[in-house]
Amino acid sequence: MTPPNPVPDSAGAIAAAVRAGEASALEIVESHLRRIARFNPEVNALSVVFGDRARAAAVEVDAALSAGDDPGPLAGVPFSVKENIDLTWSATTNGWRGLADAVPERDATIVRRLRRAGAVPVGRGNMPDFGMRWDTDNDLFGRTLNPWNRDRSAGGSSGGDAVAVATGMSALGLGNDFGGSLRLPAYAAGVVGLRPSQGRVPRAAVRGQSVALTLQQFSVNGPLARTVGDAALALGVLQGWDADDPMSVVAPPPSIHVPRRVGVVREPGGGGVHPEVAAGIERAAASLARDGWDVVDVEAPHLEEAAVLWRRLSCTDMLMSLDPAVLGQPLGRSATSFLRDSTAAAGPYETAREYAEAWARRAAIAADWRRLQVDVPLLLGPVSTSRMREPDHDLGGQEPADRAWRDLWLTVAANFLGLPALALPTGPGTDGMPTGVQLIGPSFGEDLLVEAGRAVEAGVPPLAALPGLSLA
Repeated sequence: MTPPNPVPDSAGAIAAAVRAGEASALEIVESHLRRIARFNPEVNALSVVFGDRARAAAVEVDAALSAGDDPGPLAGVPFSVKENIDLTWSATTNGWRGLADAVPERDATIVRRLRRAGAVPVGRGNMPDFGMRWDTDNDLFGRTLNPWNRDRSAGGSSGGDAVAVATGMSALGLGNDFGGSLRLPAYAAGVVGLRPSQGRVPRAAVRGQSVALTLQQFSVNGPLARTVGDAALALGVLQGWDADDPMSVVAPPPSIHVPRRVGVVREPGGGGVHPEVAAGIERAAASLARDGWDVVDVEAPHLEEAAVLWRRLSCTDMLMSLDPAVLGQPLGRSATSFLRDSTAAAGPYETAREYAEAWARRAAIAADWRRLQVDVPLLLGPVSTSRMREPDHDLGGQEPADRAWRDLWLTVAANFLGLPALALPTGPGTDGMPTGVQLIGPSFGEDLLVEAGRAVEAGVPPLAALPGLSLA
């Protein structure tokens, strides 16, 4: 099942080929549209496909090159846009039937930045209703399938974009991460997911509408890519102050006095990890040691407490903002079950005092993490302590809801504290699925994450070709 007309396998290589005149942007887009036509029916990653509009945008890139203009650092690079990020070419549905006709009046700032850099939207990435789940399914578009194994979840909530990147239907995916929504799908699909520091990449605040405090503090937009270099390239385009996002900032320059030290969190929370997960962590740690990093074992400060506070605060806000009385109609079936099970298991805050005390506690936990990261800037550990579980693993009552959350304590701690994190594959497992890890950096330490991520990437075995979905 090899698509015709092979294309470069990374965003950086595509842009270099287009800028050098070795391939036209239109040829690149046509090749990706053929991939989409061939593969998307098998995995349902892209909810909407842009054919003629993508071709027209590619022609504009080629015209700029012909005129001697610089089309940008992502010239001709096809990318997908998650269903909750504004793109005027289709409705911003959030994966929910109630927004099926909600076509935005303008593109999100990050979409505009990618387009100004020469990148071309080719489709919308599927997601669960309002990004709530750790799987990708909804009543509007259906389920996204894991291309490695249909009996395993594709992760959520940026599952559509991760699978699109993994299968070569897009070179970059534009998603977001409230509780692992970039990193868990990256782990599931065997790609790279970069959660930037809070404020580094803007998120739009709809004019006149309130934004839940957890969305302000825990959620960030970021890229999915096939290499660490591509994720860094995308971050360079996406980042920066934006008038539409009061949380956005200009990132400070990288510090030159940071120790090259990585702390390995082998068993987050002390509950053990799957042997394949442990093997991936060991491969990443060995790769870093060979590259000259000082690798030590550490415990993440207050990890369980951070995970509990993240969950209870999130559930408290979701119960208010996603109430059918507020929305005007109910959530989809699986989202309704997830919210019910998770809030029952978490125990949302019932008083303003409890809610305020939880946010106050966050500062004390963040201070202890900051003190640790002065000496040990990077933490290495699992995205999930388990292998990717079955579809709908996060549904079915309080017990599976608890289990899905416990798998991700280290992941949601980064959201709780607003820290940058990079998920990347660490070679194949014996089960045929990708293994993977994440690196968590200090605030605005993305440069350090990229440096370490490149070392891991260079030192682990490559993933085999996807079954039946050759990227050749």
